[in-house]
Amino acid sequence: MAVLKSAVVLREKGYATMAKSTVVSFELPSEFSPDPLTEVIQAGAKELLRTAVQAEVSAFIAEHAHLLDEEGRQRLVRHGFLPEREMMTGIGTVPVQVPRVRDRGSNADGSKIRFRSSLVPPYLRKAKSVEELLPWLYLKGISTGDFSEALAALLGPDAEGLSSSTITRLKATWWDEYEAWRKRDLKSKRYVYIWADGVSSPRLDGDRQCMLVIIGADEYGEKDVLAIADGFRENADSWRDLLKGLKKRGLTVPPELAIGDGAIGSGRHCAEVFPNTREQRCWVHKTANVLGAMPKSLHEKAKADLQDIWMAETKKEANAAFDLFVETYGVKYEKAVGKLVKDRDELLAFYDFPAEHWKHIRTTNPIESVFATVRNRTRKTKGCLNRKTALAMVFRLMMSAKKKWRKINGPNRLPEVIQGVVFKDGIKQLQAAA
Repeated sequence: MAVLKSAVVLREKGYATMAKSTVVSFELPSEFSPDPLTEVIQAGAKELLRTAVQAEVSAFIAEHAHLLDEEGRQRLVRHGFLPEREMMTGIGTVPVQVPRVRDRGSNADGSKIRFRSSLVPPYLRKAKSVEELLPWLYLKGISTGDFSEALAALLGPDAEGLSSSTITRLKATWWDEYEAWRKRDLKSKRYVYIWADGVSSPRLDGDRQCMLVIIGADEYGEKDVLAIADGFRENADSWRDLLKGLKKRGLTVPPELAIGDGAIGSGRHCAEVFPNTREQRCWVHKTANVLGAMPKSLHEKAKADLQDIWMAETKKEANAAFDLFVETYGVKYEKAVGKLVKDRDELLAFYDFPAEHWKHIRTTNPIESVFATVRNRTRKTKGCLNRKTALAMVFRLMMSAKKKWRKINGPNRLPEVIQGVVFKDGIKQLQAAA
């Protein structure tokens, strides 16, 4: 019996939940005990899927009911079933049989109308939830050779059909998807805010030890991943090339605000490509930089004093707290205070935007929260990830994560930001009559 290092498994729910620091061992039994509840759920899923596919084909035929063949008969008719196949899902393997549709006529060019189920496309063997589970497991530290055992523990013994060679082919597919995604057209997009951050990846091979990530929020408040690339965290050329790539692909309207660490995405590099975009320094990065130049014994108090700045209700109160911090620590810790003072305007830029957006635009947390999963990759797999594997895995992880992202608060304020409406301390200001 193999012993796998994994997280607490909730097999009844069809997925695994892994805490950041909780790693437990469990044994993979050679035989699985019968589970009456799971059998009932699977039987219900089979019937539900059968009913849904039947309804889908009936709707398809009804949609084309007006089409007649040369003899005046309805062109599209039911024509038996395709061979039954098994589909892997979060509750185990579920058999499915898709109806056939026969076209008794033809189009003007001689082509036939074909039925393609959107629920069960041709050759589909795994539900999307399983597809998303694979890169997640890989980034969590399950090596390719252990996937069959890990998936069997999560989804049942039928999951062992996913061999290491299958995983290798899937990774190649993910790379192709990433390549197509990073070249996509952005001409129809309008992003009000962008977040830029460089996330260290110690498991990358070579000297490109960082993932450069840009996320944007459009005029409707929806967040999207704009760019993922490998590069150097504080290298100007890396960020400049990434931002120029966005512009080249059609992102010609500059965002209103760019949030990031001053050394990377939102600094001078963004100003070169989008000169009219304002900058907001990330308070999480800035706090870490300032505290890094101070004794640990002062960290708790200094952090609270820094929080008094960016949590102030008005810019005036923030400036007062800012001056107090400089006065309190400036004499003894000139280097730490200097790190803060040099970015004063950029740190307080958020006060000129809607208060509903402050929690989103004061930090680069939209990126940091996603990459927590990548950072927590265990040391089970020895050696480093190669460039293609790392990029493909991170891409798949972020594409999966963004489905659960919430809109930014107060999306109705975004058109006002685009129109140049003035906000003071987060409150909309009435425009004086001309």
